[in-house]
Amino acid sequence: MVLENWLRLETGLPEEYRQMSEEEMAERVRAVKGRFGRRLFIPGHHYQKDEVIRLADATGDSLQLAKLAAENDNAEYIVFCGVHFMAETADILTGEHQIVILPDLRAGCSMADMAELRQLERAWEQLTDWFGDTVLPLTYVNSKAEIKAFCGRKGGATVTSSNAAMMLSWALSQKERVLFLPDQHLGRNTAYRLGVPLSRMAVWDPVEERLEYEGDLADVRVILWKGHCSVHEKFTVAQIRAWRRRYPDIRVIVHPECTFEVVQEADEVGSTSYIIQTLAAAPAGSRWAVGTEMNLVNRLSRMHPDKTIVSLNPTMCPCLTMNRIDLPHLTWALDRLVAGEVVNCIRVDAAVAADAKRAIERMFLQCR
Repeated sequence: MVLENWLRLETGLPEEYRQMSEEEMAERVRAVKGRFGRRLFIPGHHYQKDEVIRLADATGDSLQLAKLAAENDNAEYIVFCGVHFMAETADILTGEHQIVILPDLRAGCSMADMAELRQLERAWEQLTDWFGDTVLPLTYVNSKAEIKAFCGRKGGATVTSSNAAMMLSWALSQKERVLFLPDQHLGRNTAYRLGVPLSRMAVWDPVEERLEYEGDLADVRVILWKGHCSVHEKFTVAQIRAWRRRYPDIRVIVHPECTFEVVQEADEVGSTSYIIQTLAAAPAGSRWAVGTEMNLVNRLSRMHPDKTIVSLNPTMCPCLTMNRIDLPHLTWALDRLVAGEVVNCIRVDAAVAADAKRAIERMFLQCR
């Protein structure tokens, strides 16, 4: 009873939604969509459960979905099936008349949580003491609005896993050095791809507030924030080699949030969109071990029954925070809209949103 009460308080979800069948909830969602029509837009991130994806109006990566929400000007309500930073980005890019809702406020991103504004401000103070005005900040879109805003104020920009190489190349043309946050692995893999040797990459530890680097500071070109994706960091070289021993013809494709060693060992590396496109275009009968979130891997396997598609780590659980938006929470949030109540509204402070939008628009400008 104590646990049940805690869960009810924590999620705001009435018990009746836990008792409904999946089909009953799906019918309710469809009914609300029919009632609101174009006034309602439900984007679903690639990593969401199938029970949610099958009811979404659009599926894609976080930035793609935020842009679609902004372009869908008739949508008064954006019910984002993703995580907190995605809903923030949607709020930053959409109009004042549009309301962004996150069905479960527990849906977060451990990577985004690894970079807090106060940590970044302290890091920036130390780095500018050492390097002067030679550092430009870049942040992965998988970051909090305040981190994006900081980059916007300092002349920096956001990046996605698809355009990270383009944006890092741009940043290095603007300043001698780049601070890349919050994912050190995406930053390291991208910089190495651009020809920056590991010996010229340092790591800033925001907890210890120190720079991990053994060489001459003058040689540093890329400063990597010590953050990571808890899912992608768990893929290993040993897993790759085990699959290759089992199936010599298997191809290994991984996301650039994986560690440097895993990326170097893999046959292919690319963003979520790249992985989806590559597997769709792969020949029938081919075998693939995929290093990314489990919900997506399982969905791709069902979509392409003519190919063997497995997780690089088949014992891995889906991302716990990405999985928070389930069908009960989606149904509840939509039912409250019908009742005239907006729950879990995500609203970014206007000043923060303006600075964050500058960082995002710099990325758009470079990637047109």
